[in-house]
Amino acid sequence: MSVYPQIGLDIEPTKRNEINQHWIQSGVIFIDPFTVYISHETTIEPGTVIYPNTYLLAHTTVGKDCVLGPNSFVQDSKIGDNCTIRFSVVEQAVLENNVSVGPFAHLRKGAHLADNVHMGNFGEIKNSYLGPDVKMGHFSYLGDATIGKNTNIGAGTITCNYDGVNKNPTHIGENVFIGSDTMLVAPVNIGHNAKTGAGSVVTHDVPADAVAFGVPARVRVKE
Repeated sequence: MSVYPQIGLDIEPTKRNEINQHWIQSGVIFIDPFTVYISHETTIEPGTVIYPNTYLLAHTTVGKDCVLGPNSFVQDSKIGDNCTIRFSVVEQAVLENNVSVGPFAHLRKGAHLADNVHMGNFGEIKNSYLGPDVKMGHFSYLGDATIGKNTNIGAGTITCNYDGVNKNPTHIGENVFIGSDTMLVAPVNIGHNAKTGAGSVVTHDVPADAVAFGVPARVRVKE
């Protein structure tokens, strides 16, 4: 059977070529159209560049002037303008404008990246909102989290959102600096302009403008 109805993908070469030619004539640029798979429900704005071995599946929408791939899988997601997704998996997620993802990143269901967010390599996001201008370093995991604008998430940061029974939220304010290898044990709130030291295990709320450091983290409040 050539059609996968759940994702609207027709793998029969002639039909696949018709879909790709339609988008080429609409102003989408393919580096190698013979290695790109696009479902019937997907829509793409002009000026977007699609590299080889890229899949755009189900009800995915792609804005203008994006760069997708190579080797990327996007399903049931909304991609804004001027976004870049390289060597990554994006499932049921929203990327606003000027977002860069990857390489080797994974956006899971409920991930929402606002304007100008950067998500580095080997990161994972699930059911979380990253506000404008957030930078998320590599090797990090954010689950059930809300991140305020202009916050930096250091490499190796993890939201410990599952306690064995329930999923718990993490709230991080604006202009926060989360040091590398920070463990945020949810439920936990980090106030605006706060900082965590590298390797900290944060088990209690951190007030605005404070610094948390150590295992378990101690809080030093700005005088």
